[in-house]
Amino acid sequence: MVSVQHKQWSVVAASTFAFTICFMVWMMFAVIGIPIKKNLDLNETQFGVLVALPVLTGSLFRLPIGMWTDRYGGRIVFFLLMLSTIVPIWMISLGTKYWHYLVTGLFVGIAGASFTVGIAYCARWFPKERQGLAMGIFGAGNTGAALTKLIAPSIVVAYGWAMVPRVYAVLMLVTTGIFWIFTYTDPDHNSARSSITVREQLQALRDPTVWRYSQYYSIVFGGYVALSLWMTKYYISEYGFDIRLAAVLAAAFSIPGGMLRAIGGWFSDKFGAHTVTWWVLWISLVCLFFLSYPQTDFTIHTVSGPRQFHVGLNATVFTVIMFTMGIAFAIGKASVFKYISDDYPRNIGVVSGVVGLAGGMGGFILPIMFGALVDLTGVRSSAFMLMFGIVWVSLMWMYFTEVRPMSAAESAKHPEPAHFS
Repeated sequence: MVSVQHKQWSVVAASTFAFTICFMVWMMFAVIGIPIKKNLDLNETQFGVLVALPVLTGSLFRLPIGMWTDRYGGRIVFFLLMLSTIVPIWMISLGTKYWHYLVTGLFVGIAGASFTVGIAYCARWFPKERQGLAMGIFGAGNTGAALTKLIAPSIVVAYGWAMVPRVYAVLMLVTTGIFWIFTYTDPDHNSARSSITVREQLQALRDPTVWRYSQYYSIVFGGYVALSLWMTKYYISEYGFDIRLAAVLAAAFSIPGGMLRAIGGWFSDKFGAHTVTWWVLWISLVCLFFLSYPQTDFTIHTVSGPRQFHVGLNATVFTVIMFTMGIAFAIGKASVFKYISDDYPRNIGVVSGVVGLAGGMGGFILPIMFGALVDLTGVRSSAFMLMFGIVWVSLMWMYFTEVRPMSAAESAKHPEPAHFS
């Protein structure tokens, strides 16, 4: 007889592995999109659409996938989701026109919805006080973005870009079998979900708190996805690196964004979701302030004549700041979902679907906006300027909806003593 503890950790391990592979597939166009752009002579906006389109379907499917997870159980939903992506992944290698990649990318993007089913599936195997850690471990599958940057460029150089989707299709097939073998169905979880109606599930869409959490997640996850898709090309364009070196440096942002999510879950269990998310947004804002400054040359007229100055981040400093922001995003992704497990224990699937959808939409819209801003302004760091503004708005929203009410409640609980003269 297999113990409950064995089942818990087997489910988390197999789900995390499966999510890692799904995320590798989801981020595939961040690498293969570069030679496709060159072959088809695409502009920056078209490239942004190409790499972002899989994120669209991965985002839109998160809500229905979350609802199905609450009703039918995580194991079967996760299994069928992965199975449905295998043929479309292979079909990418057969494309020759721009619209071929857009259409196949839409179908492949379903892999991105695996986060919603996996997060709810893993959380329900653990008590409330350990759900943050469990969800954080599962979320470490985001490192699939970094793995794609480390693996796919070598395949592109050695065998051509078309070999990447073929290898990934076989990998997804193998992963689907491994997941089914090492996971379990808990009838208690299913019976608890069967009483929830679709109408009750959709009530989450009317809850302003859910939309606030969605805004936070659109930064820490949507921003993570968008920058993971954009950074390889940014290094090539800004610093003149080849695709392999650019992808490795871009992975410096992606790796902590996935691996340290488990630490974010532990922090959230210990210090609370609000405190952790508040500091994550402040750290991100500071990083984005420095990243936003474009490469600048200017002249100062001194008493001894004109003097030339250059202000801008070199590749080393840029990478260190991106690495720091990757750590902040990793912790923030876990803390936002700690909010959800604390506030919505009965319908984690649908709420995480709404929040995940918002985060994924951020990952879809932002790369397109990055490309449009570069085409419009000619300034590559305009991508970071945009994100700086979004983070600032979110901090203000958090301050007025969480920080001030909490301070007022604390003051009412402990009023200052009266002073008499």
